[in-house]
Amino acid sequence: MGEQRQEASMWQCLVRSARYLRSYRPLAIASLVLVVLSSLVGLLAPWPLKILVDSVLADHPLPGVVAALLGPLTDNRVPLLVFVVIVGFAITLVSNALIVVVNYVNTRIQESIVLDFRSDLFEHAQRLSLAYHDQRRTGGVIFAINNQGGAAAGLVMAVPPLAQSALTLVGMFWISFSIDATLTLLSLSVVPLLYYAVGYYMSNIQQRLKKVKTMEAQSLSMIHEAIQMLRVITAFGRENYEFRRFRDHGERTVDERVNVTVQQTAFSLFVNTATALGTGLVLGVGGYYTLEGRLTVGQLLVIMSYIAMVYAPLEQISTTMGALQEKVVGLRVAYELLDQEPDIRDRPGARDIGTARGDVTFEDVSFSYTGRKDTLRQIAFHAPAGRVVALVGPTGAGKTTLVSLIPRFYERTGGRILLDGTDIRELTLKSLRDQISIVLQEPLLFAGTIADNIRYGRLEATMEEVFEAAKAANAHDFVMALPQKYDTVLGERGVQLSGGERQRISVARAFLKNAPILILDEPTSSIDSKTESVILDALDRLMVGRTTFMVAHRLSTIRHADTILVLQRGELVEQGTHDELLALGGVYRQLHEMQTGQVRRRLQAALLGDQVKAALS
Repeated sequence: MGEQRQEASMWQCLVRSARYLRSYRPLAIASLVLVVLSSLVGLLAPWPLKILVDSVLADHPLPGVVAALLGPLTDNRVPLLVFVVIVGFAITLVSNALIVVVNYVNTRIQESIVLDFRSDLFEHAQRLSLAYHDQRRTGGVIFAINNQGGAAAGLVMAVPPLAQSALTLVGMFWISFSIDATLTLLSLSVVPLLYYAVGYYMSNIQQRLKKVKTMEAQSLSMIHEAIQMLRVITAFGRENYEFRRFRDHGERTVDERVNVTVQQTAFSLFVNTATALGTGLVLGVGGYYTLEGRLTVGQLLVIMSYIAMVYAPLEQISTTMGALQEKVVGLRVAYELLDQEPDIRDRPGARDIGTARGDVTFEDVSFSYTGRKDTLRQIAFHAPAGRVVALVGPTGAGKTTLVSLIPRFYERTGGRILLDGTDIRELTLKSLRDQISIVLQEPLLFAGTIADNIRYGRLEATMEEVFEAAKAANAHDFVMALPQKYDTVLGERGVQLSGGERQRISVARAFLKNAPILILDEPTSSIDSKTESVILDALDRLMVGRTTFMVAHRLSTIRHADTILVLQRGELVEQGTHDELLALGGVYRQLHEMQTGQVRRRLQAALLGDQVKAALS
């Protein structure tokens, strides 16, 4: 039963992967035709040698077809020798030419399927929600897309060689049986033995291969994480620790891979021994028949050549089966990603909102992360179009989570969120997200040029529009001071720019998108006061006419907001204007007094420091 399940699994993977051939049907048909032609040419390969041995060097009659073709030339052995040489050369030439064409066609099919499969994996991974990616290591997703992207093509393209071997086996059996039935049946005596050996091998190797694949994916995750966290690793002097951790895991992976290889090698030894036994039996019995006159030397050569042609793939069966099993295991990893249903997607009948006014309403909205309940509870408020709504509260209160529900980065677990009176779940994701620009606390930039990063807000924007967006974001001057100006390549995550410069590029990107809703998630929290004033000046211009949600820790930046929402432990505990909330004497006033008290103490400390310096001087 276990073997049947394994075989069914491989068959299902093959059928599912074969659908990628639909786009390349002419090439697939050409590949099948070439398989048949290669098998026929392969069956002809031993016959020139047979004719040479039996009819040129000895006195046995020519095969009927050859005798009819050559006519009176058969009486002279020199023309016959020339004929045999020419035919042998022609068969070799055609065989090698077919190999070149087969390699071209199959490589074209294989690489195209690899690209299609990886594209599907990449596209699907982008559709999955942030909640899905939050629960998984990025390296595992990269491993599935990049390392296992070739598994589908590898499994599909394993079929032509197997089909060619099957056709050769049928042709060999038919021709050899017509020469001598006993030798033919004797040559097939090892097949049942190999069949059961392959079944046992496949049932025992798969779990080991799966374990190796998992460990290799973990190695890639460790590398990806270490490169991402390189600044932290360097700052804490943990290079040796990370190297040792990676090395120890790598050594365990090597041990597992070696164990798998030993199993594969042992199986290969068994297969080679079985085929050698079959070859020895046929050679011994065939040699005896030749001595008895039942076979000619040429006929024995033909049979032995056919056996070698069939046994050669069998002798590679351990490698073939191991490779196929690795591909099946890899496909399961890839299909596990591909089969993951996006938990945030368009509903049937979802519509395009066009251009929204930006009126946002939360009606008793709740949300929980996996393994963490009640991140938000019964949140209700109304943000009229064009108003500025600030969100404040202690760390972990749920501010960033709340604004992440508006573009449906996460799906609320209760209540409704309305945009211009329509539940956002009734809108297409693209239409909804087209209405929203976001400036995050950490400015995330791509490794391309400054112009490309700004234009990411609207890909079809002209350079003039890019310039205008940069000017509005107070970024144009520092960009023009760079040697390559807007063609400056930023490097990964824009590390060549300061934090304030990266943030201004992010603001310019939001300007260029020109969406009616703006989300500012603590965009100035990690920036010095001087740079903050420059960015706030740009953000003030960006907020004009837009419904703005501003997450902030520094209350001084949001005192002019139309509405301030105060969150605490996932609940909306207060809402109102700055003055109204101060008058309430609640959480907001406590936060305000804490911050103003800290500011006062810093000013006093600075003043005392100046007085001490003056006294010393």
